[in-house]
Amino acid sequence: MELRPIDATLAVAPQMQPEDLAGLADKGFAAVICNRPDGEEPGQPPLEAMRRAAQEEGLAFHHIPVTGGVYPPAAVAAFAAIRRGTQGKVLAYCRTGTRAATLDALANVRGLSAADRIANAKAAGYDLSPLAERLAAGE
Repeated sequence: MELRPIDATLAVAPQMQPEDLAGLADKGFAAVICNRPDGEEPGQPPLEAMRRAAQEEGLAFHHIPVTGGVYPPAAVAAFAAIRRGTQGKVLAYCRTGTRAATLDALANVRGLSAADRIANAKAAGYDLSPLAERLAAGE
């Protein structure tokens, strides 16, 4: 599993397997967010297997699926609510981590500038510069 820190309270990751959740609580994680629709592609672990694995590790599990580069306001608000309401670190994942990083940038729970959110994502390996105008509009 490849954890990519966005900031001190959030890491994103490409698709994980249930066994990848072992030990996350020991690293300060309290919640996991899946940003993939269940069954999006063959070989993807079932959502319920990921939920069970998270719960067995004492982690809250949330499902906020987004597809096709569309980030509905309800999905952004749900992501923000989880970030704000979680005591401990959050791990969000999708196929590559891009959707998770994008949702975080759009949610902007830390009140950062668009440039800072783009820089944080870039440091984690995600290019969100095409969203600069949208991020700036939401500041």
